[in-house]
Amino acid sequence: MADDSSRAGKRYTDPDIIAYVDRVHAAHDSGLAGAFSSPERDGLPAIQLGVSEGKLLEILIKLCGAKKVVEVGTLAGYSAIRIARALPADGKLWTVESDPRHAKVAEQNIAAAGFGDRVEVVVGTGVEALPKIAAHAPFDAVFIDADKESYPIYGEFAAAHVRRGGLIIGDNAYLFGNLCDDTERGRAMRAFHERAAESFDTVCVPTPDGMVVGIRN
Repeated sequence: MADDSSRAGKRYTDPDIIAYVDRVHAAHDSGLAGAFSSPERDGLPAIQLGVSEGKLLEILIKLCGAKKVVEVGTLAGYSAIRIARALPADGKLWTVESDPRHAKVAEQNIAAAGFGDRVEVVVGTGVEALPKIAAHAPFDAVFIDADKESYPIYGEFAAAHVRRGGLIIGDNAYLFGNLCDDTERGRAMRAFHERAAESFDTVCVPTPDGMVVGIRN
């Protein structure tokens, strides 16, 4: 059930509730814990998915039976490990990272988690790397969590290269509260929403910063 307040955006959470549900439903093993704490330890920005958002990503990838997945935005490899955990032994994730140092850290974290054999870290911007990865299409899912101005480009890639019944998943869909602003970033994110809704059966899940999830029509 919901009430008028929750439908309008009120959330009945606090740090204790979040900590409890993260612990019960999305607990970390050593590989996940190492990658999640890596930004602070290795001097990277601490902008990875939250714990429950990471588990949601893992479950979505598992539910669609994915074997070939593309991620745009690797950072320290936390979300890549979540995706890799959902893949079969012969599955493959191509994850794109524009910063070579971040990519190196991610490779180490992914290997430490035991998934170096099914994850390829591709160094370069999404705009540069995705045309090279496209040769491996069709993909079962594309997860987008990178530079927000380029989300329309990444959404077009997903629309063109995800199989029917496959997934598009886009994080930060509320654009940190700036989705409706008349700015380049606001217009770009709205274009991503609208293009995704044209090619996928979509919903914007009300995670802390919104997550677009869609099934390819």
